[in-house]
Amino acid sequence: MTPGDVIKFAKKHEVKMVDLKFLDMPGLWQHFTVPVSNLDEDLFEDGLGFDGSSIRGWKEIHQSDMLVIPDPSTAKIDPFHGNSTLSLICDIYDPVTREPYERDPRNIARKAEAYVKSSGIGDTIYVGPEAEFFIFDDVRFDQSAQGGFYQVDSVEGRWNTGRDEKPNLGYKPRYKEGYFPVSPTDSLGDVRAEMSMVLEELGYHVECHHHEVATAGQCEIDLKFMPLLYMADALQWFKYVCKNVAKRHNKTVTFMPKPLYGDNGSGMHTHMSIWKDGENLFAGDGYAGLSETALYFIGGVLKHARSVCAFTNPTTNSYKRLVPGYEAPVNLAYSSRNRSAAIRIPMYSSSPKSKRIEFRTADPSCNGYLGFAALLMAGLDGIENKIDPGKPLDKDIYGLSPAELREIPGVPASLDQALRDLEANHEFLLRGDVFTADVIHNWIDWKMANEVDPVRLRPTPFEFSLYYDI
Repeated sequence: MTPGDVIKFAKKHEVKMVDLKFLDMPGLWQHFTVPVSNLDEDLFEDGLGFDGSSIRGWKEIHQSDMLVIPDPSTAKIDPFHGNSTLSLICDIYDPVTREPYERDPRNIARKAEAYVKSSGIGDTIYVGPEAEFFIFDDVRFDQSAQGGFYQVDSVEGRWNTGRDEKPNLGYKPRYKEGYFPVSPTDSLGDVRAEMSMVLEELGYHVECHHHEVATAGQCEIDLKFMPLLYMADALQWFKYVCKNVAKRHNKTVTFMPKPLYGDNGSGMHTHMSIWKDGENLFAGDGYAGLSETALYFIGGVLKHARSVCAFTNPTTNSYKRLVPGYEAPVNLAYSSRNRSAAIRIPMYSSSPKSKRIEFRTADPSCNGYLGFAALLMAGLDGIENKIDPGKPLDKDIYGLSPAELREIPGVPASLDQALRDLEANHEFLLRGDVFTADVIHNWIDWKMANEVDPVRLRPTPFEFSLYYDI
């Protein structure tokens, strides 16, 4: 849409309010809303001023004035407001220089796409994330100087088989057996269907939805792949829709990677391919039907994966999922079918159009703009420097000897470690000014000060069970 098209669209839908959405650094949508009388073509040129000093990871208070400028191509009717509300995703600009703000995640994703084109490697980057999530019936948590707890609950939770539910019908997925059961064991089909229909109404193609492996409402809804920037926008809508539809049903959604002990966590397997002039550059006659370009891309991702994890697995909770010896893809290797490898090449179709790599380590706490851009830049470094990915890992990892396992590098064991890896290795992200040194160091400093150190400082309930009587 052009600005003029957006104005016509608003009149057609009798819009009363305009919701301006933008993203903080960790990846949560922020917004403010203005009456439709403010909607004119100047808005798309001049933008609106706001205070950026309270946005996480952004400006200091002495340089807090910022501009939001709506992207007309993102216009949609928000499905959750009572009044007819036009939603616009915005880009952030510095009001003095009139340049895109370097810490705006959307700007970083746009620069990543531009870098691919300027390099001559390709013209389109397709991305398809599979963001898993939990639907709970209740969540409670608190933390103070002398105490802390969390409690989640779900009517599906296997721990509730003995609860008096007047009556308890017993259809609760066993631990690690939640994958694909029909109703009544899968009690959330209608909720996921409603989420899927809202996403379709917003213009996104839903491929399928299903229950996931864990008990207690773990779910997945898959969107058809899209170009990188649009898919990052779609991921924001995806999270927004899932949370708000769940709220309609008096339920709550979390994209926290590991909310349950002893069962599967939520990943975000991320599919990616590079195209040029309508041809998939990842299709070829090499291993698993891949091209040399795709194998070099894999080489780059494996080389830089530990740094990339600082963006694709950006929470302390992410590393409760990434634990060796379990099902999570912690091994920095690639394979055509081995799901315990960090990179898998899906083999569902022999069509050249379907050839892609699947980075399985990522999780849905990820800010898609930053995570997709970092993954892309790592792969591009592999292509530009012809990085050999080595031999594929087609063995059963769980059958390998300890000596063989030691030969396979792994992902970081903690967010702290991932941030240190990023600090030591981030030159590949600076190419084309996609990420800047300011963005990298601000990300590291903010994560350390606001997440790593606060978690370090607080005792956990389990530590009391381990150590209280020492």
